[in-house]
Amino acid sequence: MENEHRLTRIFAVKTTNRAERSVADNIDKAVRDADNDIRVMSVIVPDELKGYVLVETDEPLARVQELMEHVPSARTVLPGVTSLEEVGHYLVPKPAVSGIDEGTIVELINGPFKGEKAVVKRVDASKEEITVELYESVLPIPITVRGDHVRVIDRREDDS
Repeated sequence: MENEHRLTRIFAVKTTNRAERSVADNIDKAVRDADNDIRVMSVIVPDELKGYVLVETDEPLARVQELMEHVPSARTVLPGVTSLEEVGHYLVPKPAVSGIDEGTIVELINGPFKGEKAVVKRVDASKEEITVELYESVLPIPITVRGDHVRVIDRREDDS
C-alpha cells in the first residue's frame, strides 16, 4: 500500500519514426500482461513531438527501460525525468485555425470543394471557422469551412 503515495514521473521514450501510436498501444499491452507488474498511469502521444512518447509512472528509470525492451519500435528511454511544466503545453489542444490569417492561401481537404485552392478572407477563432474564396471560380463566392478542413499552402498576404 505504500506505493499509492509515491509521486509519478514522466519519462520520454524515443521511438521509430511514425510509430508513436503503435508504441503507445504496445506499452498498454505490455502493462496489461499478466507477467508484468510495472504500473503505468498514462501514455501521451503528442502530435507536435515526432519520434517520442511520454510515459507517466511511479516506477524508477531501470524498470521503465526493462518494460521498453519488450515493446516493438521503442528505441530508448531518455535518462532523467521530464517535468510537467516541460510537457504541459502538449496537453492543451491548439485551435484548428491557429496559424491561419487573412490572405493565407489554403487547400480544402474535405467537403464538396476538396482539392480546390482558396484565399482566406475571414477567420473566426471562436467558432474555429474560416471564410474563403475559391481561386479558380469566376464569381467570388465566400464559403465558410471548419479550420481543420484546410491545409495551409502559402502564408503570403493577399494583394487586394
